[in-house]
Order: sequence, then C-alpha cells, then structure tokens
Amino acid sequence: MTVRRLVVLGGTGDLTGRYLLPALAALHAGGHLDDRFTMTAAGREDWDGQRYRDWAAGQFARHGADLPPASVRAVTAACDYRRADVTAPAEVAAAVAGDDPVAVYLALPPALFAATVTALHDAGLPRGSRIVTEKPFGESLSDAEELNRLLAGLLPERAVFRVDHFLAMTTVQNLLGSRLANRVLEPLWNSTHIAEVDIVWDETLALEGRAGYYDHVGALKDMIQNHLLQILCLVAMEPPLTLGERDLRDRKVDVLRSVRRLTDADVVHRTRRARYAAGRVGGHDVPSYTDEEGVDPARRTETFAEVELELDSWRWSGTRFRLRTGKGLGQDRMEVAVRFRPVPHLPFGQDGAVRPNVLRFGLLPESLAMEMNVVGSQVESLTQVSLSARMDPPDLPAYGRLLLDVLRGDPALSLRGDEAEEAWRVVEPVLSAWERGLVPLEEYPAGSRGPARRHTPGRRDDLLHQDAVLPPR
Repeated sequence: MTVRRLVVLGGTGDLTGRYLLPALAALHAGGHLDDRFTMTAAGREDWDGQRYRDWAAGQFARHGADLPPASVRAVTAACDYRRADVTAPAEVAAAVAGDDPVAVYLALPPALFAATVTALHDAGLPRGSRIVTEKPFGESLSDAEELNRLLAGLLPERAVFRVDHFLAMTTVQNLLGSRLANRVLEPLWNSTHIAEVDIVWDETLALEGRAGYYDHVGALKDMIQNHLLQILCLVAMEPPLTLGERDLRDRKVDVLRSVRRLTDADVVHRTRRARYAAGRVGGHDVPSYTDEEGVDPARRTETFAEVELELDSWRWSGTRFRLRTGKGLGQDRMEVAVRFRPVPHLPFGQDGAVRPNVLRFGLLPESLAMEMNVVGSQVESLTQVSLSARMDPPDLPAYGRLLLDVLRGDPALSLRGDEAEEAWRVVEPVLSAWERGLVPLEEYPAGSRGPARRHTPGRRDDLLHQDAVLPPR
C-alpha cells in the first residue's frame, strides 16, 4: 500500500532542506508522487505554513537548482508546518493526526530517537503507518537494543525503515550487480584470489558548521558503524536467493555475524584514529578541528578512523578488510578497491615489480576500473593499464530511492533490527578501547593524506596510499 502522507519530525533541519525536499521534487519529476501527497514538517520554530513554504523555497534555491521548476512548486505547495516538541505525545499526536496511514521520518539527532518513539507510541499511529529513522541507529549496542524494543511495540518490523542512503546509491548496488550478473567475477570472489579489500570514504570537506552533530559522534560512528559496514556486507555476502527484503537482509546479517570480534590487542594494532590540524584544502585555509566553532576539545572526537577486520567464514578466511574514512583530507576518494593475490608464477623474471590486479568501484563519482598487467614495449617486461568506465547517472538521487521505498512499503534497502545491533557489536570493542586511551589520537594536517602510515612487517599499505585510477570525465 502506498502512503500519501509524510510527516518529518525535525523538518526545519539540514537533512530536510539539503536532501529530503530535493528528493521529493525528483520523485515528482519522475511521476512517482501522487497528486494527493502531502508533507507536514514539525519543528520548534514558531512558524506557520507559509513561513515554512518560504523556507522550503530557499532550500530548493540552494540545493535543488537543477530540478524542474514545476516539481519544485508542486512539492513546496504540498508542504505544511506544525510547531511541536517531538518528545511531547500531545504535540506529536497533533502532527500525525488523520485517518490515513502516515510515514513518520525522524530527521533528528539519535539522542532524541527513544523519547520520540515513546511519544509516537503514546500518540498512536493510523493502521498501515511507517516510521523512518536516520543513522546512526542509537549510540551504542544497548541503546540500539532498547530502541528496537520500543519500535517493536509501535509497529511491525516490516513497517520500520532504518535507512542508510548509501544502500540506495547506484554504484553501491552495482557491487551486487557486478558480482552476481557476471560469471567472470563470482568464481574469483573469495580469499583464494582476493588478498584484501579497502572500503574508503575520504573527503576534502571539513566540519563545515556541523559541530552540533559531529563533535558528539565522530568518524567511527558517523561513517564506519553504518555506511561502510553496509558496503562491507554487499562486498562479502553470499549470493541471496532473491533481492527481496528477507533474502537480502539475511545474507547481510550473516556477514556482520561473521566479523571476528576485536580484542584490545587487535584494536591497538588494527585501528587508527586521528583529527585534522590546521592546513590548506583546495587552496583554502582550514582551521584545526579543535578551533572549529562549537567543538569541545575535551571530547577528543576523531575526524579520521580506520579499522581492519577479518571474517570467520569459508569464503573469506585469510582476506583483510580495511574500512577507512576521514575529513579535511587532500583529495576526495570514495571507492571500494579489491586487491587480488599475485599469480602463482611469472615467466617474465620480474616477480617483485609486478603490481597486483585491483578492481575499483568508484562510489562518487560513479565509475568502475580494473588495473591489469600487460606486456610493455619489451617482450619480457610488464606494465599496468587501467580499463575503466563511467556509470550513467541514476534517475533518482539516493534519498529519492529511499523515500520511494518508504512510501511504497518496501524495506529491502533498510536495516533490519538485528542487523543494526550486529553493526554495533562490530564497533563496540573499538569504541571501548578508544575511550580507555589504548589507541592514541593522532593528528594530520588538513589537506594531507591523513596520519603517517605505521610500518608493520609483512603488511602491504600501498593500496590505501596509491591514488585511485579513474577514467577521464
């Protein structure tokens, strides 16, 4: 059943203005929104409906300039506003009131999720309603378990959408397409042939005024606990029977359950954390993270995190998975890099000089590249070339795809409750060890590649440090 009412709690925030409103206009432009669709934004500002529509028009001017004007006008006209404390049942009840089912989007800080879900439970929702939570889902494993308990008392699991917009990105979905629709890859997709996989989300973007959220979360919770672990699931999962919600999510949970739990010693040797110091990014001066407005240096929040994981499974025993993310770095690099093992014998007499084959899935921009060794100008010499392609742009932005699934009631690309808990299980040993100071908080100049590499005998760190080979624009 398609839901035609959307209520956004936290409807005046950056998430709504930057992503949700443009996504709705894209859905309208694609013919996916019913003419009876309405959106009610709820927030603490003392606004009326017209004041909110004026605000929405300003957000479209900033973040949706390329959208069809008719769709922008239609979505703006469909918006209304209600002042509400999202933790007060009576005020929440007024925002969701009506006989028709409603999709309630919690565009809120995670710290408010439990109180808001409790308020929704007391307010009551029409039959057939849905609820949407953003990441991170809770702030710890125990927090996620409690939130799941509250949600289970409000709606059936299939009506709960723990969204992660990374799963709606075309190239992330192409990880599955490339694996499962190409016979040449799937027989090689195991530890016999793959030495390591790097899942990287490096940004030149620094804090950019997000201290109110980011300084309480940090890189590990903001990116690795949800986004990058989700990508890991798609890289490492067993082929599902179908791409339906049950089959797909069962296989993702299998991957998270197979992640070997890190001991304190593992955390010391297999994780890193750091934050950026003053530097220059893209020709602009960037202040030290601790000097950014709204940052409390005493929190020791990291802006760079790296975690190395192993999977206890038949397919992946012996393959290393590294998840890395950082802000204020010298170049944007968002990709999955799959490094293959060397061939067993080379008749060219240059075994030590041959670079590994690397298959790169560029996440942003969307691309695919395969680095291969070929014979060079001399018969017994080898050189490496890159075979690459750019992907066609998607017909919908990631949030457009997620909202469409919410309105239509398809939870396949959202996280199931046990999946959210398993993701916290993976990172909790890291959080605990970091809080106890077992891993030093390093620094790196803004605009650099990140903290200097630590040398570990027998470890190959060239993959993370070599630049991605991407096709020309």
